[in-house]
Amino acid sequence: MTLLRKVKAGILVSVLAVSMTTGGARADSLADAMADAYRNSGLLDQNRAVMRAADEDVAIAVSSLRPVVNWVGDITRTFGDTRNLGVVRNNEATSASIALNAEIVLWDGGRSRLNVDIAKETVLATRQALISVEQLVLQRAVNAFMDVRSTYEIVQLRRNNIRVISEELRAARDRFEVGEVTRTDVALAEARLAEARSNLAQAEGDLAIAIEEFRATVGRAPGNLTQPPSMQMPVRTVEAAKAVAVRAHPDIKSLQSQVTAADLGVLLARRATAPEVKLTGRLSVSEGFGNDNYTRGGSVGVQTGGVIYQGGQLMAQARKAMAQRDARRGELLDTQRVIAQNVGTAYARVQVAQAALRAVDEQIRAARVAFRGVREEATLGARTTLDVLNAEQDLLDAQANRITAASNEYKAYYALLSAMGLLTVDQLNLDVPQYDPAAYYNMVKDAPSAISEQGRQLDRVLQKLGKE
Repeated sequence: MTLLRKVKAGILVSVLAVSMTTGGARADSLADAMADAYRNSGLLDQNRAVMRAADEDVAIAVSSLRPVVNWVGDITRTFGDTRNLGVVRNNEATSASIALNAEIVLWDGGRSRLNVDIAKETVLATRQALISVEQLVLQRAVNAFMDVRSTYEIVQLRRNNIRVISEELRAARDRFEVGEVTRTDVALAEARLAEARSNLAQAEGDLAIAIEEFRATVGRAPGNLTQPPSMQMPVRTVEAAKAVAVRAHPDIKSLQSQVTAADLGVLLARRATAPEVKLTGRLSVSEGFGNDNYTRGGSVGVQTGGVIYQGGQLMAQARKAMAQRDARRGELLDTQRVIAQNVGTAYARVQVAQAALRAVDEQIRAARVAFRGVREEATLGARTTLDVLNAEQDLLDAQANRITAASNEYKAYYALLSAMGLLTVDQLNLDVPQYDPAAYYNMVKDAPSAISEQGRQLDRVLQKLGKE
């Protein structure tokens, strides 16, 4: 680590220490951290843009059911000479023409409608994928919050440990001066103090790393992190948790929509040979420069046609669509099993974390009694300095284990919520404006024209998104 990085890390740790010990600092709860992570996430912004792109696919599919109107114009200059019976005549003329063409599909075997339905199912799948990203963002915020809290508490514990060992070293030196202990006892205390300072440096480094992770995840530096609220298991049994996940997990819902879209894709491929019927119309005007010649006219007609044979391509596309459908079905089945496994694992980890926390509380109680007893016995000469240092280290380790165990319990609880598909802004009732994926879809699903009121409203929305 360079000197500059060491200075920055020291500043970060010092700032956090001040903010977490000053009564006037802004209280920063776990809910606040998750809300800000949701509000400031670039990953969510990225996937919301992906969501809007999927919405536009519906508009694109809908547009194929509407008339297509285009125009073409040209100006033509002709020149040359004509010789006839010895007479040379110059042929030069300039003409201009413009034409308006229109067509609308009257019937195509349902292909256009199937494309619309496929696009809609893709939108539903993409919405669920956005919820999955939301869960990742919130879970990362939980982990960052708990890491800052736990590493800060460990730093405080390490600092207090240095103070205790410094007192032990002072006492050992005083007793050495009067001949009650040997130089070995003093050296043991000095070695333990050096180890404590090394552990403090490591803890401060871990805290600096945790602060950087918090800043990257939440979008700001941590404030005065408060104790998270007590947790309650969302269900009583692991089987109930798995049942919730099967119904609620966004990955499963996304794949269910993808399977439906793949089924529709098979139907679309099978209708590739269906004929297409179009109504066509044309208006054209052509006029010459330098004379009064012109041509004006129009036409209306019905056009039909279809594919008979494309070298086996149509059948290959149909088989490909069926293979893609089968792949999606297999992926859905595998995802259901993986999510059930993840729920079972997360549920077990919550139970392990709770049991570990109970055990470490008992360990702290016993270690504190032992430390006090050894220290008293040492004043009577029945214990050595090493015994006191070892007992103090056992108590310190137990206290550090409790900090880690409490943090792991919260992490495991929110990991279970994520595995069940319940770690969302809506389920957690976080105080933050929620992104409504249906709002943009409702504006574009009918493929509004640029000159309509809905189109102008959509332009204002896009301008706002661009500014943000």
